[in-house]
Amino acid sequence: MASTAAAAAHPPRPMTKEEKKVIFASSLGTVFEWYDFYLYGSLAVIIGAQFFSVLGPDGKPLYDESTRNIFALLAFAAGFIVRPFGALVFGRIGDLVGRKYTFLVTILIMGLSTFIVGILPGAASIGIAAPIILIVLRLLQGLALGGEYGGAATYVAEHAPNGRRGFYTSWIQTTATLGLFLSLLVILFTRTIVGEDAFKVWGWRIPFLVSVVLLGISVWIRMQLNESPAFKKMKEEGTTSKAPLSESFGQWKNAKIALIALLGLVMGQGVVWYTGQFYALFFLQSILKVDGYTANLLIAWSLLLGTGFFVVFGALSDKIGRKPIILGGCLIAAICFFPIFKQITAVANPTLEKAIETVKVTVVADPAECGSLFNPVGTKKYTTNCDQARDFLSKSSVKYSFEEAPAGTPAAIRINDKSLPYEGGPKMADSNKAMTGELQAAGYPKAGDPAIVKMSSPIDVFRAQPAAIIGLLFILVLFVTMVYGPIAAALVELFPTRIRYSSMSLPYHIGNGWFGGLLPATSFAMVAATGDIYYGLWYPVIFAIATFIIGLIFVPETKDRDTNTYEHA
Repeated sequence: MASTAAAAAHPPRPMTKEEKKVIFASSLGTVFEWYDFYLYGSLAVIIGAQFFSVLGPDGKPLYDESTRNIFALLAFAAGFIVRPFGALVFGRIGDLVGRKYTFLVTILIMGLSTFIVGILPGAASIGIAAPIILIVLRLLQGLALGGEYGGAATYVAEHAPNGRRGFYTSWIQTTATLGLFLSLLVILFTRTIVGEDAFKVWGWRIPFLVSVVLLGISVWIRMQLNESPAFKKMKEEGTTSKAPLSESFGQWKNAKIALIALLGLVMGQGVVWYTGQFYALFFLQSILKVDGYTANLLIAWSLLLGTGFFVVFGALSDKIGRKPIILGGCLIAAICFFPIFKQITAVANPTLEKAIETVKVTVVADPAECGSLFNPVGTKKYTTNCDQARDFLSKSSVKYSFEEAPAGTPAAIRINDKSLPYEGGPKMADSNKAMTGELQAAGYPKAGDPAIVKMSSPIDVFRAQPAAIIGLLFILVLFVTMVYGPIAAALVELFPTRIRYSSMSLPYHIGNGWFGGLLPATSFAMVAATGDIYYGLWYPVIFAIATFIIGLIFVPETKDRDTNTYEHA
């Protein structure tokens, strides 16, 4: 109450030149760090071919293309999984040593790891060592990012005047999207210059190698900064925490706030963020069969149009509070995800949308031959005709149902009224080819269907089809900006200065690294397991609604707290 009264008594003041420099330097460095992290995700398919094409003793690849792609996505996910551990390691250092030097270390680790990926020989040159080294580098990136965000957000918030914290920390919130946008831009530019064939062979390395220039700029900028005034004051007074991790998570009064922050704010924010950007990109490419060039351009345009709203909602949260905007964004997103993604399908691939509505596909088989297709780690091998048939249909974006047949009945696929036997094993390729022809004859799109959206250049946005898709993707990005714009301010304000870096970093990276980062692979596995291209959306919908309910009950409003004097959670 005292901190609230104090904040109310002092109206917001303009930021000084030095404080603006802090915002710019911190945000720019974080943009480069996110650029490094997301390069891998944007190039996962190419990286899968380069590093996971390991040959067996017979000289043949150990994994098929789909399995390689899954392994590449899992290596991407590994970076997310270790982020909370990076939050613990670097959060502790940040609360003991200081904010500035900690995020200097994190950016060095991130930048060097990214550069090494650019020069790392592929599996064709060094065999199994290639994917092992790649995964180690991804783990280092995840650890570094786990320490980066908390440091940058805390550092900026501790420089910001009361009453403007949402506005100034929202610039940090733009950095993840700007980093993704920058990575897409560099990839598209490189693809255009060197050509698609050369890009797949060696050109993909250029965006990774460019990161060393960004690293040099980032380190130089951050070397110019001073330690945050709140931490310096605490250091001078000798009131820093001697054991920030124990104090943060070993004492229930602080640990419960971290738990509330995770479940009542960051969990929902994480799934909305990754649905609106990464799953949307995955949905366009893997499910709607939009070519990679067009899909990346569509996402890039939506990010370009929507990024400014991080700052809009951050500033708005200074006026009406963090809680209503974040929780409101979770609820609206949960309500709108299904209709928006269905509309994206109708516009981006109208032939597929019509086929889903009009073509009835049924797998008829002995249920004893049909196992679960839920396979988020991509290592399961399907051996029965029933499982192989359903796996083929799900990868072809075909909506299907299942019908039980008497024991011993051979698996078949019924397309409308026509039933065709499905033979797996050595005849699987022939069966898939035959089924593809039948599905296309029934109404499913052929490869290269002219109705599927295709952009000829980055400025090919003035036709109705790409413009409508960008508009729908922009709405998804708007949801992202609602939940993400105010989150840094909300987390910083929840915890006292002495343990702020550690306390806010862990829930943030569990919410975003685990609930959010694992969303694409899990949602696609849900699609594969059910034969419904929209079923994966239940993942973000359920977690977003859960966050809305928990946050509504347990999360306090914090916008009027003075973070320089607030010492008790």
